[in-house]
Amino acid sequence: MTDVTYSSLAGRVVLITGGASGIGAAFVRAFAGQGARVAFLDIDTQAGEALARELAKTSAAAPLFVPCDLLDIEALRTAMAEVRRSLGDAAVLVNNAANDQRQVLAEVTSAEFDWMIGVNFKHVFFAAQAIVPQMQARGGGSIINMSSVAWMRGAPALPVYAGAKAAIAGFTNSLARIVGPDRIRVNAIAPGMVITERQRRLWFPDEQKISEMRTRQAVPDAVTPEDVASLALFLASDESRRITSQCFRVDGGLA
Repeated sequence: MTDVTYSSLAGRVVLITGGASGIGAAFVRAFAGQGARVAFLDIDTQAGEALARELAKTSAAAPLFVPCDLLDIEALRTAMAEVRRSLGDAAVLVNNAANDQRQVLAEVTSAEFDWMIGVNFKHVFFAAQAIVPQMQARGGGSIINMSSVAWMRGAPALPVYAGAKAAIAGFTNSLARIVGPDRIRVNAIAPGMVITERQRRLWFPDEQKISEMRTRQAVPDAVTPEDVASLALFLASDESRRITSQCFRVDGGLA
């Protein structure tokens, strides 16, 4: 992970959505490694429970896993309330959960559109809405929303996903203005090509295709989930206390 220690994160309550696998699991591991009190939500109960068991053996405080379907906003609110009862007011929210389902513009139905907006943007809005009073109560906090370079590059196979990720950037800027007086900072991270197990299984089974994509990066090395998590640690810590309303690319300079 990282050799950098952010002392301000020790003991703080960190809530992560979609934390059972991929970049989300890297977030859970990174914050747990900083001594934070981590809770994470995910629909994948098996993977979530396995990660919680794994980190319980190595972390000062075992992460709290709460199963949750983020498409159900009432279930999201209930899960977040459970985290608050168990751990206290959250200092950090990482809105990570997403689904980059490929689609053909002419074939997208209204139901598919609504599902994509729900899984990629709607829960981001309502998780932030629910967490703000907690952060106000404790005198500040950091909200980190996961965007993507897909909307910046105009990815043709991701028309709804790219639209949702652009919406997250706009929401980040607006929310930062609303809650800034309460010393709540709001930033976004836009990863590039991060080859998780899911990405390799669904979209990048061919190593040659991965290599070709990396030739388009200014820095040719693989962008890893840990690279993204390292930035999240900084944005959550007091070391970034004057940084808000920004969207940071972690893509190796992808053209």
